Amino acid sequence: KIRIKSARWESFVSSGTLDYLQFAKNFIADCEERHGVSAVEEILDAAHALMDQGVFRYRRRKKHLDEEKKRQRKRMEHAERTFNDLWRTVPVMADEAEPSAAEKELAERKRKLKLPEENLLYFIEKKSPSLETWQRELLRIVRNIAQYFYPQKQTKVMNEGCATFVHHHIMNALYDKKLMTDGAMLEFNHMHANVLNQPDFDEPRFGGLNPYALGFAMMTDIKRMCTDPTDEDKEWFPDFAGSDDWRGTLRHAWANYRDESFIQQFLSPHLMRQLHLFALMDKEGDTHYTVTAIHDDRGYKRLREALAKCYDIGYAEPNIQVVDVDLLAERHLKLHHNMHDRVPLAKKGRDAVLEHLRLLWGYDVSITGVDVETDEALYEASTVDARDST
Repeated sequence: KIRIKSARWESFVSSGTLDYLQFAKNFIADCEERHGVSAVEEILDAAHALMDQGVFRYRRRKKHLDEEKKRQRKRMEHAERTFNDLWRTVPVMADEAEPSAAEKELAERKRKLKLPEENLLYFIEKKSPSLETWQRELLRIVRNIAQYFYPQKQTKVMNEGCATFVHHHIMNALYDKKLMTDGAMLEFNHMHANVLNQPDFDEPRFGGLNPYALGFAMMTDIKRMCTDPTDEDKEWFPDFAGSDDWRGTLRHAWANYRDESFIQQFLSPHLMRQLHLFALMDKEGDTHYTVTAIHDDRGYKRLREALAKCYDIGYAEPNIQVVDVDLLAERHLKLHHNMHDRVPLAKKGRDAVLEHLRLLWGYDVSITGVDVETDEALYEASTVDARDST
């Protein structure tokens, strides 16, 4: 793990991130001297409130001019080869009627602004009518830091599990070779047990699965399946169960998987039974929870899918996008919250973040909750409503 951490740190340094952080520190300090601490903190507080919505989840590949010219030439050649003037005589159906002037204007506006846009901080930084240059740079700083840490959020179980597993392995190897005293080993075991502590679901301290505990348990279980598999292990994991190459299997997992895919591919029935996992359904309109899966033959796959989904950032974090704004008229910024399982945003937090958005945008902001399966609008909120209520 030390080698892995070192390699990541070297990549971190070589990429110029440390230099950028030093620039950010100096720039913020200079802004505080020029514009006042409170003015800078106001912008940073608003930017941090939108930090989770300030990343590109799917980076777009940069287009090169030569490649674009080749594609355009191929499209034109294809259009010339397939052109048929008879299509001009085909009557237009009622549902294919020419769009109205308003619809054309909206489509053209979205095309020019490249909407919808999922990165709210990026859109505000580039398009806000009210921000000054130094304020835009503050947004860019927060956005770049958020982008750097975005992959880290997807590998909590992997990172913490890897660190704990390798630490445990090294310390036990040193003890077996008589390179550690009994007292030092007892001290390590005490610390290790505290790190892996997992409160039961009905304890007040319970806040979900401990990523250290889950990662360590899964990686220890992979080692067991490689060296001492059961018939069940061979049925579920034929690629590596009984291979004896637990180091290679773990290196492959560390290099190629993030939390949700790691759980989806490597969580075993043996470990599900050991952890006493079960799944609950909290269905809208029901007055009680329903147990939908337990650690038995019928529930293993559903349990694994349900647990993996908990670590899928695309599912766990709200999908909010800029869908429209008329920069030449009222400049009202319109957002859509694409809701999974009809789960809305909490009202208190939603209204507070809308106010932060209004501060950065400079004009009114509204958001509409839309069911991703039916396209039904389930709720609406705006800074106009908030002002009217006060």
